[in-house]
Amino acid sequence: MDIDLAQKAVSHALSGNWKEAIEANRLILKQDPKDTEALNRLAKAYAETGDLKKAKSTAEKVLKIDPFNAIAQKSIAKWKGVKAVTPHQAIPVSTEAFLEEPGKTKLVTLLHPGDRKVLAKLDSGDEVLLAAHSHRVSVVSQDSKYLGRLPDDLSARLRRLMKYGNKYRAFVKSINEREVKIFLREKERAKEIEDVPSFSSEKIDYISFTPPELVHKKPAVGALTDEEE
Repeated sequence: MDIDLAQKAVSHALSGNWKEAIEANRLILKQDPKDTEALNRLAKAYAETGDLKKAKSTAEKVLKIDPFNAIAQKSIAKWKGVKAVTPHQAIPVSTEAFLEEPGKTKLVTLLHPGDRKVLAKLDSGDEVLLAAHSHRVSVVSQDSKYLGRLPDDLSARLRRLMKYGNKYRAFVKSINEREVKIFLREKERAKEIEDVPSFSSEKIDYISFTPPELVHKKPAVGALTDEEE
């Protein structure tokens, strides 16, 4: 395998240059038609340009070579029943966006995932948006399509923090037809609550319908009482 060419293919994909990624992976496959890594990259690039038919057939080639290839299996499962996707230009995301910071970041599994056709358009690293409602916080795509919602106790806490002025970013960490995990990062903390962390620094998973006071050992500061809901 041409290592330099493989690096170029990866670089094009990370930059969202999908046509260049297709060309680079095709060149690799001319040298080695059974290069499953290049085939998987090519399948993804086809999907990103909206050519789902070629994406599926390319992923199927991978499984003919390696029937247990996890990436190809996930891709086919993700595209199952989806006839077309809208091409989109990915916005490059720095790997620093996924660095964990105590109190400022959290990995969350969304409840009630959205329509599979909508989820099929997303990939790891895509930035998504938080939409606060009166009793929940939903997660939506850049074009406002519903993707899922945060657990109730986490929703309640973030809604209060956002009322004070906190701002957050969210990125897709992993996604398949049954589960969507997003990485939440505190972007800006309001001065009035500058000593209040957005998330518990302990490794505790939020559970739906569990009151925040049962999740955190320390009670929330007075500014974040339930009376302000």
